[in-house]
Amino acid sequence: MSDNYKESFEKTKKAGEIAAGALDEVAKIIKPGIQTDEIDKLCYEYINDNGAYSAPLFYRGFPKSCCTSTNHIVCHGIPSDKTLKDGDIVNVDVTALKDGWHGDTSRTYEIGEVSVKAKKLIKTTFDAMMKAIKIIKEDVFLGDIGATIQNHVEAEGFSVVQDFCGHGIGRHFHQEPNVLHYGKKGTGERIKAGMIFTIEPMINFGKYETKTLNDGWTAVTKDKSLSAQFEHTIGVTKDGYEIFTLSKQQ
Repeated sequence: MSDNYKESFEKTKKAGEIAAGALDEVAKIIKPGIQTDEIDKLCYEYINDNGAYSAPLFYRGFPKSCCTSTNHIVCHGIPSDKTLKDGDIVNVDVTALKDGWHGDTSRTYEIGEVSVKAKKLIKTTFDAMMKAIKIIKEDVFLGDIGATIQNHVEAEGFSVVQDFCGHGIGRHFHQEPNVLHYGKKGTGERIKAGMIFTIEPMINFGKYETKTLNDGWTAVTKDKSLSAQFEHTIGVTKDGYEIFTLSKQQ
């Protein structure tokens, strides 16, 4: 990719700021007693009000504007009349499409008072994502990203989901490269300045295996253990990175 990536970065950042803003709004309302459909409605309206479109809505037939993945749901949970209760954890994943460019981000929220083990899982997942982001610059191997995440997560006693990965993003919702959250240093392609992709580790309290339910979307841990996820959309620069989905509140 050429050095002329200023426009793609600016447009992705605009979309990313809207997606992050939607999650900031979610943080204000998410609590015991709320239905995941209410989260979906809020994300749809916030993204719409900011002149963007919720990219997941009708994407490959997905019926909602965001994903709400609770407890042992790893990813792609479908918002419904399910009521969140004290002690739950839930990942909310949103993607805004603005002027033809995508910004994709997710956070795991604590509902009321959660267990010590859930808190540790959430912290480990966030820290693993940020450790991986911090090594990014031109010519770093994709495998170094996965190795950084896997090493941190396994040292804490958790496991990295291998059935889903980060992805290139921009004009298309999902494109090359695939960004694995596990692997070996010095493997895979070298990343180049101008690349835009997501880093979105899904981390399980138990084993890493997952299965997809009959709705064709909802992925759960096979052993029913808790799962957490965080996601940022980032751009690669010559000597570092830019995060396009930073929250104004975090």
